[in-house]
Amino acid sequence: MNRSRRAVLLGTLAALALGATACGSSASSSNPLGGGSSAAAPGAGSTAGGGSGGTVVVGSANFPENVLLGSIYSQALRAKGVKVEEKFNIGSREVIYGQLQSGNLTVLPEYNGSLLAYLDAKNTAVTTQDVNAALAKALPSSLAVLDSSPAEDKDSLSVAQETADKYNLKSISDLAAKAGEFTIGGPPEFKSRREQQFKDVYGLTFKEWKPTADTTANALKDGSIQVGNVFTTDPKIVQYKLVALSDPKNVFGAQNITPLVNKAGLDATATAALNAVSAKLDTARLTGLMKRVSVDKEDPSTVAKDWLKANGLA
Repeated sequence: MNRSRRAVLLGTLAALALGATACGSSASSSNPLGGGSSAAAPGAGSTAGGGSGGTVVVGSANFPENVLLGSIYSQALRAKGVKVEEKFNIGSREVIYGQLQSGNLTVLPEYNGSLLAYLDAKNTAVTTQDVNAALAKALPSSLAVLDSSPAEDKDSLSVAQETADKYNLKSISDLAAKAGEFTIGGPPEFKSRREQQFKDVYGLTFKEWKPTADTTANALKDGSIQVGNVFTTDPKIVQYKLVALSDPKNVFGAQNITPLVNKAGLDATATAALNAVSAKLDTARLTGLMKRVSVDKEDPSTVAKDWLKANGLA
C-alpha cells in the first residue's frame, strides 16, 4: 500500500476532519457543478488568461501525485494560451485552502471526498454526485469545483491478477462465494473499521484478517493474503499486476480528482481546459503515470507532458 505516500497526503494533511470545524464555519455556498456537469463557468466574462493579474496560479500539496496533477493542469492551461505560474509542494490542506481563498492560488488538484470531509466532517455523502452536491453547499461563494474526473485515489479491495482470473473477480460483490477461504490484509485498524461493514453491505466473512500495513501489496504478490486494502493509484498495482475490485455499493466513498478553483481567477478558456483534463483522466491511467513518477523516478513535468500529448491536450 502507499501508506507512506498517503502519510504525506493526509499526514501533514491529517487534520482533514479535525480541521473541519475551524474552516467549515466560514463555508456557505456555491459550486457551479453537480454530478459532473457545469452550470455557469467561473469568470465566464473575463479576458483570456483569467484573474485580476492575468496569471493563473496552479498550486499543489506536498506529495508526488498532487505535484503530477498540478503539472498536468498547468501544462494543459499553457497549451490553451493561458499564462500560468506554478507553486507546487506547498504543504497541508489548511495552508493551501487558505491561499486559494485569498486569491494567492487559482487552481488546486483536489480529492472531492477528502475536501468535503475537511469542510463538513459530519457529511455522509459517498457517491460522486452526492459529494459534489454537498460541496456546492459547503464551499464559500468565491470557490468552486469544476468537473470531477473518473480518476480516484481511494481505498480499494485488491487481489492478484491470477486470483481475479481464477475466480472471475471484478467487483467486491464477486468475493461473496470465496471470502470464507480468503485471508484479507490491511492496516491494523482495518478490521475494526470495516469488518462489520463488509458483512452488512456485501455479505462477506473472511477466513482471517492480517495487519499487513505498508506491506499489503507485497503480501498480495507473494500470496500470504488473497485480498488487500490498497489505494487505487498505488504504483504497486501496476508493478505487481494487482486488480482493484470495483465497489458498486460504495463502501469506500468517492475520492474523484477534481480541480478546486478561485472563480475570480479563471475565464472560460481556462475552465474548459481543466474540464478537458478531467474528461480524459481515469484511475488506471493515473496509476500508470504514478508508476513512472514513484517507481521509475521520472520527472513529473515530463510524465504530465507525455500524458497530455497522448490525449490531444498538449
